Amino acid sequence: MFARYRKVDTVLLGVILILLLIGIIMTYSSSAVKGYLYYEDPYHYFKADLIWVGLGLAAMTVALMIDWRFLYTWAKPIFLFALLLLVLVKIPGIGKTVNGATRWIGVGILSIQPSEVIKLAMVLVMAKFLSANPHHIKSFRKGIIPSLGLLGVVCALIMLQPDLGTTLVIAATVFFMLLAVGANMWHMAGLGFAGVGLVVAAIIAAPYRMRRIFAFLDPWADPSGKGYQTIQSLLALGPGGLFGLGLGQSRQKFLYLPENHTDFIFAMIGEELGFIGATLVVLLFFLFIWRGFRTAMKASNNFLGLLAVGLTSLIGIQAMINMGVVTGVLPVTGITLPFLSYGGTSLLFTMAGAGLLLNISASDNSEGV
Repeated sequence: MFARYRKVDTVLLGVILILLLIGIIMTYSSSAVKGYLYYEDPYHYFKADLIWVGLGLAAMTVALMIDWRFLYTWAKPIFLFALLLLVLVKIPGIGKTVNGATRWIGVGILSIQPSEVIKLAMVLVMAKFLSANPHHIKSFRKGIIPSLGLLGVVCALIMLQPDLGTTLVIAATVFFMLLAVGANMWHMAGLGFAGVGLVVAAIIAAPYRMRRIFAFLDPWADPSGKGYQTIQSLLALGPGGLFGLGLGQSRQKFLYLPENHTDFIFAMIGEELGFIGATLVVLLFFLFIWRGFRTAMKASNNFLGLLAVGLTSLIGIQAMINMGVVTGVLPVTGITLPFLSYGGTSLLFTMAGAGLLLNISASDNSEGV
């Protein structure tokens, strides 16, 4: 059994572990001040992050060892369970509201974010559906509409939280999976235009999203309001220069930049490690994407290939959106940076997804779906 796992993509594994190590170091560096001021313990967030990293490594190991046939067989039940969690999060007394969004179930460190669960479940069930019905994918009625039906239900439930960022990540991931399986390009072009239209409608329908767009276009018009995070993020990246201020020497971590150890940890990397450190992180993500798609192309069957495309797209898209937000290229969303942002459900399920990708890279079973 263990001989199979010696075939795992060591480059992909190395990239994951390096990103995880950078995340651990930067979580401590960026959160020490906040931990001391709020909990009189500079290691507060660091210790919690280590717990989540440990759980994530355990999840990655389990995902690496699991038989792909189990995933194929249980794809629908896993998806339905994740869908149930999305429904439960909106039930009063069960869902937990933070900063105006109801996205969590549970208490304290035991809280989970169902939208993180549905990301993996959606990729899994789409990989099964598309691999089981490859002859339908050219048909709009038999291939595209069922896919859109699943996607529509998931996105509608996530938008009720509300969470446009996660909705975009899942929709874009499914789009790439449909492209990979050979969907009609005219169908995909139409879906692309329709998707842009829906995003614009969602932004116009919510005044706070419109304010974010205006802040994105001109953050200095509201420097203490909607433009604050973008401005403080840029003020972190700018002084970093080429080599950075030095590890632990951030100025923005003194409560100037909100979410500096979660959504905006990339800004901390740019400030302390400079352009070189930030570029290294970007290159590591591109290397991850390359090895992920390489794994998809070398997969032994259609199910595993599509699963690899979905997992790579899921993590890669999320990383690109996060770094785009931090650098002011995209409007602010609540998207974390995979492997690097402070722990929680996001890190746990990102590591599980990485484990599945490593599993596929190690698979030499030619029996196929």
